[in-house]
Amino acid sequence: MSDITQYSRIFFLGIGGIGMSALARYFQAGGYQVAGYDRTPSAITDALEKEEMQVIFDEHVEAIPSPYRDAGRKEDTLVIYTPAIPEDHPDLKYFREQGYAILKRAQVLGMIADRMRPVAVAGTHGKTTTSTMISHVMKQSILDCSAFLGGISKNYDTNLLLGESDWVVLEADEFDRSFLFLHPEVAVITSLDADHLDIYQTHEKLLESFHRFLSQVRPGGRILMRYGLPVDRSVNTRVDWFTYGPDDKADYGATGLSYRDGYHIFNARTPEGDIRDVHLGLPGRVNVENALAAIAVTHLLGISEESIKKSLFLFKGVRRRFDMRVNTPEQIYIDDYAHHPVELKAAIESAREMFPDRKITGIFQPHLYTRTRDFAKAFAESLDLLDTAVLLNIYPAREKPLPGITSKIILDRMKLKEKILLTKEEVLNWVGEHKPEVLLTMGAGDIDRLVGPIEKIYVGNK
Repeated sequence: MSDITQYSRIFFLGIGGIGMSALARYFQAGGYQVAGYDRTPSAITDALEKEEMQVIFDEHVEAIPSPYRDAGRKEDTLVIYTPAIPEDHPDLKYFREQGYAILKRAQVLGMIADRMRPVAVAGTHGKTTTSTMISHVMKQSILDCSAFLGGISKNYDTNLLLGESDWVVLEADEFDRSFLFLHPEVAVITSLDADHLDIYQTHEKLLESFHRFLSQVRPGGRILMRYGLPVDRSVNTRVDWFTYGPDDKADYGATGLSYRDGYHIFNARTPEGDIRDVHLGLPGRVNVENALAAIAVTHLLGISEESIKKSLFLFKGVRRRFDMRVNTPEQIYIDDYAHHPVELKAAIESAREMFPDRKITGIFQPHLYTRTRDFAKAFAESLDLLDTAVLLNIYPAREKPLPGITSKIILDRMKLKEKILLTKEEVLNWVGEHKPEVLLTMGAGDIDRLVGPIEKIYVGNK
């Protein structure tokens, strides 16, 4: 199936997901009737309902709005689902049994991208901030773009940008091999750490999938990767290859890096000379690397140095990506999506770099039983960089429990003395009692539900 225009209604199974909600907004903007199901209410589902999309939280088929449930009108209805929806979900089973057209989110995103000029950002972490930076610079330039973002841009307060040009920026998600539905004109690879081993089994198979993705970059296109990644350039000889990163041998790098008045200030080295005095207001040295990727892509697309510098100066970041929620002389509270040991290490080290003389406390919610099992030792090593660590129970997402796999297997491997395992219900009282001077909340599950209550603990209802 290649023509979505034959449908007038679209029902999303998992509409509250960050990728699904961007698609829902896209189709509603295109004049489609849009509704969907999600397991629990969230800030995203609240926003979608305010945008006049009907969202249900009941798994019973009878709860599906009648225009979408009426099998006699199924020819007008497309069902889009996310891999987070289990195969035995009642709604998914109903739509299949009734013969509805059903597509995965990745398939639909690929169909949209095939009609445009995609800039696809891939990598086991760093995708969201990098793709949001790229889209912001393009949006503020004469080039313009649309974008499907994996987080809520703080500049635009949304995860969907609509533009007038043919360019589209999107995340190329390696989970479930979703990025293999994409054929970008420009591809970025930010990182290739082992992850999603429940899907790939081995790091080598993960790398094979990334190589296949790179082989699909359109002839005459460009591939940009962080310098030093284990990528075989022979997988695609029809494109131009570039590198970025801190290594002096990278095509795009940073020199003269300093941190003053809340800004990382550096010169961006390019094959054509330096872009001088770039000011980036995002904390964390890792964001300098993300900015280099954004500079490289937009420079290669012909955007002027002045436009790049101004856009990065005004870039506000992404919610839940080293997101400063409270910043007072007495207390700091930062929320981050980190859910892989490398991401935890980067978030903690960034906080340590900014506040070297202060005690740093982290609250971490492990995401997935398999990831906890596979990386328990690495999680422990990253969390040992804290002064105090609080672990929450594992957020299962799409998985069923695994015998013997709990947050305690991380806790038991940690050398840190100040560590504790709490429930979500207990943690708010703990924060209220201790009021950590620098607090990080980290995780990809529903730990985001704690952000508002923690802010109130620190600043009240101001």
